Amino acid sequence: MIRICTSLANAGYNVLLIGRKKGRSIELQKKDYQQKRIYCYFEKGKLFYAEYNLRLFFYLLLKKMDCICAIDLDTILPCYYLSRIKKIKRIYDAHELFCEMKEIVTRPKIYEIWKWIERHTIPHFINGYTVNEFIAAEYKKMYGCNYEVIRNISKYNTLQSQARGNFILYQGAINEGRCFETIIPAMKLVNAKLIICGDGNFMQQAKALVIQHEVSDKISFTGMLPPALLREYTGKAYIGINLVENKGLNNYYSLANRFFDYIHAAVPQLCVNYPAYRQINNLYHVAVLIDDLSPENIARNINEMLSDEAGWKVYKTNCIEAGKVLNWQNEEKKLLVFYKEIFG
Repeated sequence: MIRICTSLANAGYNVLLIGRKKGRSIELQKKDYQQKRIYCYFEKGKLFYAEYNLRLFFYLLLKKMDCICAIDLDTILPCYYLSRIKKIKRIYDAHELFCEMKEIVTRPKIYEIWKWIERHTIPHFINGYTVNEFIAAEYKKMYGCNYEVIRNISKYNTLQSQARGNFILYQGAINEGRCFETIIPAMKLVNAKLIICGDGNFMQQAKALVIQHEVSDKISFTGMLPPALLREYTGKAYIGINLVENKGLNNYYSLANRFFDYIHAAVPQLCVNYPAYRQINNLYHVAVLIDDLSPENIARNINEMLSDEAGWKVYKTNCIEAGKVLNWQNEEKKLLVFYKEIFG
């Protein structure tokens, strides 16, 4: 969202980005666009979503705007109704196949609620974009929406870190379905440290798994980090981890931010062999792709990457070359064309 809002603001749009304020939220940094956080009494669950959507609706009701953009299904209802009340343009920014996330698709009652919201709203969002062509094809198949593909890629920086550490990095949401149940025990078989940067709904369980498998000396958690500090960690990592379970189409068709963040930091990565990653890796060879997500296979592949210095250097060089093509500077052009067409 920082990249999208900055690009739009630099192109002359007056942008307001709205999110939620948590008790442990880090301070907002000054940006080229306006920012607002909405505080909610409830932190999670149905009551949180109900409260947040109501607060969001009434906050925006008094705001003047020409266009409103919903980010995923958890903000789409107030955006949809407000766009009708105010008779303004509406856009859907689909980071996910929301109903196919593991924490939703594996809970039938929760799934039905979100699926109703999806069916009730998305057909009315004829303008939108998503992160890869596989997810775009699903929205086309389900609702006839012709969404643009604007990949969530970091801005390319030619100054990759030269000071590499001997640690493995996971960065991103600490959520269900991200393979912590197998990554953490795998570290018992790896002679290196794993640093986990981020936060999410699986954080407490992940910490409990570290204690259970007696790998506290090998695994550390940093929590949420400001973008600049996170880039420092990424630039010094030796291997990046990008593993997700094949539970629901959202995971199978995923194209995570971290995949590109590792590329831009020239960090070879261990990645799942799913369609979007395989498509890019076939062109640039920046990652080791695996199908078997067992602790033993994860450990074996990490150890091979750690011991094969020549192979690691080839992957690093490939990352540098791939970053010259796969970057926000190129995706930004598509974003600006999209919004220019919306506003005319």
